[in-house]
Amino acid sequence: MLKKKCDKNIARTIELAQKMIELAQTGYEQQEDPGCGVLYGILLDSGYRLLDLAQKEKHAHMQKGWWDDTINKEMF
Repeated sequence: MLKKKCDKNIARTIELAQKMIELAQTGYEQQEDPGCGVLYGILLDSGYRLLDLAQKEKHAHMQKGWWDDTINKEMF
């Protein structure tokens, strides 16, 4: 099956969102002032929103038969 560049970008977006969530959780635990709490709260919210959108798009591509499961294995 042809590997679409758009699918690779979706996989990269999922990876990025997961890293954003991880960083936000760590940063929130280690915060020392309210400004950091706001920063990491926004990062966490944004990460979850991006992850949700990217997973929905991945599912849509799977339904169309475009998604190739080897994408994640080759990406990183």
